[in-house]
Amino acid sequence: MTGWPRLLVLVRHAESARNVVKGGEAFLPDGTPPSAQARLADHLVPLTAAGHEHARRTGEAIRDRFGAFDAVCSSGYARADQTAAGIAAAYLAAGLDFPAPVISPLLRERDAGYCYGMTRAEAVAAFPWLDEHWRQAGGFFGKPPGGESMADVVGRAQAFLGVLGGEQAGRTVLAVTHGGTIRALRFLLERWDYATAEQAIRDGAPANCGLAVYRYGDGAMRLEEFNRVY
Repeated sequence: MTGWPRLLVLVRHAESARNVVKGGEAFLPDGTPPSAQARLADHLVPLTAAGHEHARRTGEAIRDRFGAFDAVCSSGYARADQTAAGIAAAYLAAGLDFPAPVISPLLRERDAGYCYGMTRAEAVAAFPWLDEHWRQAGGFFGKPPGGESMADVVGRAQAFLGVLGGEQAGRTVLAVTHGGTIRALRFLLERWDYATAEQAIRDGAPANCGLAVYRYGDGAMRLEEFNRVY
């Protein structure tokens, strides 16, 4: 890493169809139909109509507060790209440029593995040992079958920060990503220990369109505010 951006704004995507169906729970509700949008492959899950509107309003607030960005990154998942498009619309409506988002798979959401798209009953039937695994391993090191632990996501986040240091030093960067990925980036940028990370997992994901704002100062990126929602 050769440096840091002078400003890094992380935005969680706006409300998605899966957010609505899951309601903050780890699994889909029992009885969720196989055709539900929440069972789409994770990278295809779209925003709701309310999510599109929230993305646009968030774009207006980001535009008025931070002005133009030198670079914009997105995970490339539909809900992140649609959120970035809503933010871009607010800039373009005001006659301001908005850089074309650069897709970074490093910013993708945590892979839920084989349990993705399952109800709790389906997951218990397929993996009867899963609850005991989570109790033993904890939320940071526990790994869903076929998926990623939060520690794995931290590894990706570290690679993303390395790219920023090499390509975006001294610049302003907006990154549209996901709750688990924001948590992993915070682990690194704020130098959390494992206990802090476990507590953050228990606290739940940032709000949809929640912002985490970092500015460079005194040799490090400093958190200016977290989970600001407009």
